[in-house]
Amino acid sequence: MILATSPPILNGAAPSQTLGTIKRDEDAGRHLRRDLGGGKHLTILRVDKARVAESLVALVPIDASGFGRAEAVLRLLASLHGRAVPPDTRMTHQQRRRARRMLQAVDGLRSGASQMDIAVVIFRLARPTRDEWQVAPERFAVMDLIRDGNAMIAGGYRALLRHRRKS
Repeated sequence: MILATSPPILNGAAPSQTLGTIKRDEDAGRHLRRDLGGGKHLTILRVDKARVAESLVALVPIDASGFGRAEAVLRLLASLHGRAVPPDTRMTHQQRRRARRMLQAVDGLRSGASQMDIAVVIFRLARPTRDEWQVAPERFAVMDLIRDGNAMIAGGYRALLRHRRKS
């Protein structure tokens, strides 16, 4: 994070409740560090106001998520310089389609639709008879979509933001 002008807390004012405690590092007062808890911190670099436009930087932690972060920086850089933005590779087309179907299935269920109604809409089926429905693969697919959609709503959506790591 780069600041052109320092907020009052960085100039020695009393800490606010939202920012918490920020400590000055010993590098000529140019680096500030805010503890975020859990072993994480935010480093703030103070730069000369006249050089801000030419001094923008992106710091990418070198950890398992670094590849995804580096790709995001490349997409940002391409966008800032008017170049073609590379596609986001976190999700494939099939994963996007499945995520959309999961949310449609949960939405339908919460709106009072039966699993058969959901299958007819999502998979564009002719309405099956009761016996056909009992053995239809779409029945089990809808159950899986509802289960996975509920998991996504309960916090699993965060995984959409991460790249899958190869072992």
